Amino acid sequence: MKRNGEFILGLIGGIIGLFSACFALLIGAFDLSINEVRTSVISGLGWAAFLFSISGIVGSVLVKSKTKVGTIIMISAALGGLVSIAWFYVIPAVLLLIAGIMGIVRKEKAVAKAS
Repeated sequence: MKRNGEFILGLIGGIIGLFSACFALLIGAFDLSINEVRTSVISGLGWAAFLFSISGIVGSVLVKSKTKVGTIIMISAALGGLVSIAWFYVIPAVLLLIAGIMGIVRKEKAVAKAS
């Protein structure tokens, strides 16, 4: 079955998530330059969101061949990215969650046998 909707939403969510993670990394770099301790939690969480975004893209690619695995990866990437960088990841999380839920709820069409 074609899963183009899930694929496109997951891919867009993953790409926007990469931009959001880069923005969090930029803010983490500013925090590193200002902070006296030279450690930044924001940078670590930005890298975590970056990895979650990449896993969201991988899940969107997998949703065409292995639907269950792809949807689980997309949902976990949405929740993980949202926990990592919170409000920076809202739009990608919504897109990845919608794609994941569509993959779970959508059923394959039954093929009618010609007798």
